[in-house]
Amino acid sequence: MKQEHPFAQYVRILGKGKTGTRSLTREEAEAAMGMILDGQAEPEQLGAFLMLLRVKEESPEELAGFADATRQRYAAPAELQVDLDWSSYAGKKRRHPWFLLAALCLASHGYCIFMHGARGHTPERIYTEDMLSQFGLSACDSWLRVDAELARANFAFMSIDHMCPPLGRIIQLRSVLGLRSPVHTLARMLNPLHAKCSVDGVFHPPYGPMHQQTAQLLGFERNLTVKGDGGEAEAKPDGESILQWVVEGELEESEWPRIVPRRFVKEGELDPTMLGQVWRGEAEHEYGLLAIKSTIAMLLKLLGEVGDQQVLLARAEKMWDSRTINQFSVG
Repeated sequence: MKQEHPFAQYVRILGKGKTGTRSLTREEAEAAMGMILDGQAEPEQLGAFLMLLRVKEESPEELAGFADATRQRYAAPAELQVDLDWSSYAGKKRRHPWFLLAALCLASHGYCIFMHGARGHTPERIYTEDMLSQFGLSACDSWLRVDAELARANFAFMSIDHMCPPLGRIIQLRSVLGLRSPVHTLARMLNPLHAKCSVDGVFHPPYGPMHQQTAQLLGFERNLTVKGDGGEAEAKPDGESILQWVVEGELEESEWPRIVPRRFVKEGELDPTMLGQVWRGEAEHEYGLLAIKSTIAMLLKLLGEVGDQQVLLARAEKMWDSRTINQFSVG
């Protein structure tokens, strides 16, 4: 009789039927992800494992275990420190990625920001990595490069393809499997530099508490999960954004109110160069400027600034007006 493959036990736990199926423990999840990252799971097992998790929906304990395994194998240098870890994996479809300008504005005022993400997994979306060249930036391919960019500009972006290549390959399986996998969630929760503050975005409301509880299990000090625009960590100026917080280990939920009463009509076609033009002050974009300032204000709260929304918005507006444009300009 052929001996059972060691990874088969984890597929069986997830797929044993309506009464026999259960979630993996954190320890089991760590072991399973370890085998995946080490190339010890067969392709058929990987596909089955990912889709069984997708149907069941990943638990915070499973995500924490997956993160444990990933951090153990793909640890960043301990000496690298940043103020804010910013996940960007969704891409934007109906709005520009205004959150990138919010991040650059914060960086121009001295906040050290590490952003990581993926691109190309979903058609017709604008991804952060593809926008970087407008600001004299490029994706970092090593932690040494991240260190240099943080020292130079207070901002660095790394693709998951370089941060953890096996996870990057799994994310690109979306077009093969037809569905996103739990790795899309896992990547958002890695916070590889162990930043005191971290932010990520979700598109579907039920994922907010899942991210929040995972961040708590992983010991994040201050984490914010945003149900804002398009699955990215961006406030909607013309709609309410749902915020899931972890503050000193405690879970909180709040609503970030809209800052204008009327709804903006979504643009039919997005011009990617608009971001650079707005950053340099060469173009005005009413929705974009409101989204930028509201996102900055929201992030200031995460970073420990005190005050209500109006106070934080006033600070955000002053920061935007006094941003160092040349810090992120081509040439």
